[in-house]
Formats: sequence, C-alpha cells, structure tokens
Amino acid sequence: MFRRGLSSLSGKPSWVRPGSHDYLKEVLESRVYDVAIQTPLMPAPALNKTLPGNCRLFLKREDMQPTFSFNLRGAYNKIANLTPSQRQRGIVACAAGNHLEGVALSAAKLGVDAIVIAPLGTAHNVSHSTKNKVTIVEHGADFEASLKEAFRIAQNEGRSLIHPFDDPLVIAGNGTIGMEILKEEVAPSVKIIGVEAEGANLLDESLKQGSRVTFPSTNRFTEEVGIQTIGAENFRLCKDLVDEVVTVSTDEICSAIKDVFGDTRSLMEPTGAISVAGAKKYARLRNAQDEKYVAVLAAANMDFDRLRFIAERSDDRERFMAVKIPEKQGSFQQLYDIVCTYLTRIIDLCLPFPHNVTEFTYRMHAEGDDEARICMSIQTKQEDEFATVVAAINEHDGMHAIDLATNELAKSHLRHLAGGRPESVSNERLFRLEFPERPGALKDFLDTLGQSSNQWNVSLFHYRNHGADIGRVLVGFQVPRADDEAFAAFLNQVGFRCEEETSNQAYKHFLL
Repeated sequence: MFRRGLSSLSGKPSWVRPGSHDYLKEVLESRVYDVAIQTPLMPAPALNKTLPGNCRLFLKREDMQPTFSFNLRGAYNKIANLTPSQRQRGIVACAAGNHLEGVALSAAKLGVDAIVIAPLGTAHNVSHSTKNKVTIVEHGADFEASLKEAFRIAQNEGRSLIHPFDDPLVIAGNGTIGMEILKEEVAPSVKIIGVEAEGANLLDESLKQGSRVTFPSTNRFTEEVGIQTIGAENFRLCKDLVDEVVTVSTDEICSAIKDVFGDTRSLMEPTGAISVAGAKKYARLRNAQDEKYVAVLAAANMDFDRLRFIAERSDDRERFMAVKIPEKQGSFQQLYDIVCTYLTRIIDLCLPFPHNVTEFTYRMHAEGDDEARICMSIQTKQEDEFATVVAAINEHDGMHAIDLATNELAKSHLRHLAGGRPESVSNERLFRLEFPERPGALKDFLDTLGQSSNQWNVSLFHYRNHGADIGRVLVGFQVPRADDEAFAAFLNQVGFRCEEETSNQAYKHFLL
C-alpha cells in the first residue's frame, strides 16, 4: 500500500488528505507483533516456470500466521487500540472465517469478551479452539445480514464493533504486510494490482463507475471476500492506490491453489490463492518481460469439503470435449486411437502415450442410430495443443469434435448427465471392471475389450481418472442369452476384476 509519488507541498503522500488517517504513521505504529509473526517472502521456482519472459513471483506467506491468515494483523491492531473502558464493555464482530479466527485469538490474548456474528451454516468451519475463545452466533443468510446484526448488538450493548475491513486500524494492521515486503525488496516504483473473482469484482466495477456499487449476490467460492458492497474507507484508498484490477475465474483460482501447493506443500483456501491467479493472468495478458511480482497468500483455512471440486477444476492442462462418432462397432476405440496416435506424433517423447485420456463417457441411445455421442477429456502440455487435437478428429469421416474446455454448463453439469436412458438396447448386461491405473492402462484395457468387438457390442462406457491406483470402468455389453457361456469365458480370459451390476436397482432406475 506504499505507492510512488509524494506531494511536493506537504511532503506526504497525495492520498493522505486533511482530516484523514496518516496510514504510513499508523502502519509503523501498529501493534500486531504481540500475536502475529513477520512472515517470509519466499521464491516460487515452480510457479516461475509458468510465467512469461523471465518474470519472477514471490509468495508472502501469510498462511504461516498462528491463525493461518493475515486477518489476525488487523483484528489485533484494532482491539489492542481500544481504551480500557471499551475493552471492559467487550467487542462484537461480523465474520465468516478468517476474521473470526483473528478476533478470537486477539480477544483471548487481551482478555476481552467477544461475540462474533456469523452467517448461517458457516460456524461448522471454525476450529474447536476458536469456539472456546468467543461466543459465536449464527444470524442471517449472508455477510450483509450478519453485519447488520453486529451493528445492532454494538449499539444496544455498548460493545465496540471490529469490522473485518472497513476500519482504519484494521487497514493499518493489515498494512504491515506491505511494510515487511518493502524491508525485503526495495521497490521505489510499485504497482498495486487488485485481484477479484468473477461475480465478486466489486472494486473493478466501483472504480469504473466512480462510486461504490452494490451487488445483489456474490461469488460463494471466494466467500472470505464475498461481500456485496465495498467499504467506504477501503474504496477511498483504492481509488488512489490501486493501479489496475484483474478478474479471475474459479478454474484459475483452483489452478493457483494447485500451483502454490507445488511450491510450498501448503494448501491455500480459494481466497488465499487468488493473488497468485491474478499474478499469472496479469503477466500472461501483458506478455510481461523481466518483471517481479509479490502475491500475498492471504489464508489457508481450507474447507475440506471443497477439495474434490478444487481437484476436479484445478488441472488447467485437462481439456474437455464432446465428440460425435459413427454408431458402429469399433468406432469407439478408433476415436481413442486417433487421439493417442496424434498426441504421440506431436510430442517428442519416447512414451507410447505421453498424455492421459482422463475421461471417456458413452451411452447408446437406440439400436439403429447412425451417431454416438462421446464425452472425453485429455491432458495437454502446450497452450494450442487441444485445438489441434480437435481439428485432427474433425478430419476423419463421420467424426465431429466440439471444444468444451471453457463451457461451464458442460463442465459442471452435462458431463455427469450425458447418456441416460436409451430408447431401445436389447440384451444389455452391465459390469464394473477394475485395472491397475498407470500411463497407457486405459489403452490396454480398450485393446483387451476390442477382442470382443466382433461378438458383443459395447452399449455403455464410463471412465474417469481420479488419480487413484485403480482404474474403475463401467461397461455395458449386448450379450444374447445364447452367448452367456462364451461371454463368461471371455471375462475370465481378460483377467480384470469384474462384478456384474445388471440387477442393480440404481442401474434399472437411471439407465434402463
């Protein structure tokens, strides 16, 4: 928050206005180190490889604070500056997570009675030790409703309100992060780049409008910054101090979480990694050369229930597509062979299958159809590689691929609903099969199944790579009763662990 440019008349930064807070002085006098630590500024060698033009990224490790978040700084500075009589009357705060942790530790350290108002359904994320330090009251569906309740309690009970962001002492306490950065990296000319999530870009819209705007709803994925109106004092400062604002997608945030884990082996929450997502996007859009960036890792209080979604969306090398192929025996495996043969050709590697096919889904619609519809995901290594693979598929007669890599509807929903009940599929038997998961394992599995293609048609297929040591596939075969004995011999021959699910109630309910 220390921007270049001093007023030649006053000798003070131009944003320190008459009657306003002298933030430089307040930052230097902040009382945060009774509980907070001076966090390290660490290089990120793996992340640097993803940046253009020899740019370098440094990580300010606020996830190493006692509460795993920077919010402790501002909360403690505010509470520590209360008068003895204010401390005696107690405090009230509004918070959904990291600010709550900071208020709880600060209040316990200073011996202040604290009430924290949290939106409904958020208190379960709070650590047990924190729950013992403060009184937590769930109220309201979102932050704005909880904040109104906190204001009401402050007024009725005479408690001091500890706002999570719109308070000069909270701002000054958090500003000690910038002071620490400048101690390690002398920077006479600094750009301040704000980063916001799509659907929560309040600052960007407010700066464009020239005044604070209000959103009717916000992005719950980044709920720690998921407010509907930016603070008045925050906006006043940002108008003068923030040079640009970058907006990032949910997928870009998930990818940043994975990137940070690769460098630090620490798992950020979405809000904690949003700065890294912004730095990567900012450098890429500008094709930056020889620039240095500092990303503040704001917090690491990850909700464990989110890990599955983040893992699913964090692989920015995975690309999703829909493909139409001829509905005939052998075309299913032909599509797989086209992709793998092409990938082998364009990548100068000795491995037979350098890229994983991570998802493969098919369901026969009706006997006699000319086309089959496939959902397919592959991992790529180069920026433009996926588009070229799609083009290669489209060169083959009877095949047509559609790039769905950025289609939110397809990625979030339709990939899980593809197929469904067929109009007519006779003699279908359903099997769950397992095989050792390794590079090329799916190809070997399909080759083995291909041995049956002249006898029994594959009417259903579902595979998804989840990074486990076992590959799990659901396969439907059309097997006339007269072939039962021969088909049983075939299953014994292939040697995969197999369990028939033809009588399973879920299969009958959803797929027949």
